[in-house]
Amino acid sequence: MEETHRESAEWIRSLLSNAQVTPAVFRTALTSVPPSERDAWLDQVLGLDSLAEDGPELPTGCVPYLPCPVDVLLRIVECAGVQASDVFVDVGSGVGRAAALVHLLTGASAIGIEIQPALVHTSRELAARWSALRFSPIQGDAAVLTGHITLGSIFFLYCPFSGERLETVLDGLEAIARTRPIRVCCVDLPLPPRPWLTFVSPPSGDLTVYRSTLLDPG
Repeated sequence: MEETHRESAEWIRSLLSNAQVTPAVFRTALTSVPPSERDAWLDQVLGLDSLAEDGPELPTGCVPYLPCPVDVLLRIVECAGVQASDVFVDVGSGVGRAAALVHLLTGASAIGIEIQPALVHTSRELAARWSALRFSPIQGDAAVLTGHITLGSIFFLYCPFSGERLETVLDGLEAIARTRPIRVCCVDLPLPPRPWLTFVSPPSGDLTVYRSTLLDPG
């Protein structure tokens, strides 16, 4: 990464440590970095030095932790129309990188659900280090917990699992969608058809964004 971009990352770190960074300032700094260097830039801002390793707690059928690229998350923010009033829920949040980025870009509160204790520990350290982040990590099985995060308005799945576990998550999201509209953002994860989900816009490469159309008539 070029020295000017390292300096930019350190400047944002200083603003973040003093709770002075705004979404507009952060976005301007991030998008001034070439796309090929944005992931390294973000890691420097957040102090994430190396890729976290998976532990034995990862259930069978779940995908090992892999950070979502910054430019994919930028597309999600745009396609899903994430606002400061939203609550962004990262299903399988790893060390909290995606949730932190979405908050910094938009001001939205963020919740991360992660089953692996070591990754949750790192995400809690991240949230504690940068107290200005509106990010709450939760340890537990996303297949069980997601439907209980009733504050969520946007749910993000970066191919965390498929099959029965995914069906369970969708059942939980349907219950939330009966109370108010939600959006579901998926990367590398085609969802099984559900009548209460429709495309926000046509799928774009690896990204699909859905919105709910189901409200309880009662």
